[in-house]
Amino acid sequence: MRRPIALLPLLALLLAGCAATPDGGRDRPDDETGAGTADGGIWRPAPGIDWQWQLSGRLDTGVDVPVYDIDGFDHTAATVAGLHDDGRKVICYLSTGAWEDWRPDAAKFPKSVIGKGNGWEGERWLDIRALDVLEPLMAARLDMCREKGFDAVEPDNMDGYKNTTGFPVEAADQLRYNRLIAELAHDRGMSVGLKNDLDQIPELVDDFDFAVNEQCAQYDECADLTPFIEAGKAVFHVEYELPTSEFCADSRRLRLSSLLKKYELGVWREACQPFNGPGRTP
Repeated sequence: MRRPIALLPLLALLLAGCAATPDGGRDRPDDETGAGTADGGIWRPAPGIDWQWQLSGRLDTGVDVPVYDIDGFDHTAATVAGLHDDGRKVICYLSTGAWEDWRPDAAKFPKSVIGKGNGWEGERWLDIRALDVLEPLMAARLDMCREKGFDAVEPDNMDGYKNTTGFPVEAADQLRYNRLIAELAHDRGMSVGLKNDLDQIPELVDDFDFAVNEQCAQYDECADLTPFIEAGKAVFHVEYELPTSEFCADSRRLRLSSLLKKYELGVWREACQPFNGPGRTP
């Protein structure tokens, strides 16, 4: 998950608040995205591929990168199709480990599975042990991603067992749940990324098609992501508090797809070179 709100600057506090497309987007040749393809035709982004991660503000579709990661609820099939028309792959951001009170399906989650806050306004941890309750809810969310034409899923809050959730969640529970999410995505023809959860990478790298990480440079954790790179799978990495001069050299060495972003995850980005020309979007 994103780092706890206690670590965020005041700005962040104020701003906090999928099958093939009809035009054949998933069958687009790999050389248009700089990515490989996993068994069964599921898209697998290759190490070093450039990307844009935008979860707030009006979506800017003009950033010249091959991969977009955007909110699955907030965007339509037409938006995804438009990005496909521009030669981009599109990742569907969802929270699978936390309940969000503003989502249209929020009322479908029983109180019994809603735990303590995770540090973000309106969000609370889920009891991921309750697979009988959560599996159909998450399946419905992934159906939404598939129906909108997304190529992949970024499931957030995948490391509750390392946090105070209000439930006695253990490492084995997390492995079981994360693998369930991966299976649900693959069953729908989408690839899926492991969000953070660094300690379980050795056990989960084979189940996921890429990784998404926040602040591994700040916390001296980036080397932990090497199993994904060695498996030919991209690591989409973001820093919020370090200047690019402090992490880009290591990112290039480790072959990470690294960006500097602001906590609100708007359009602004500064990419590590040489992945994106001047590397800056205002």
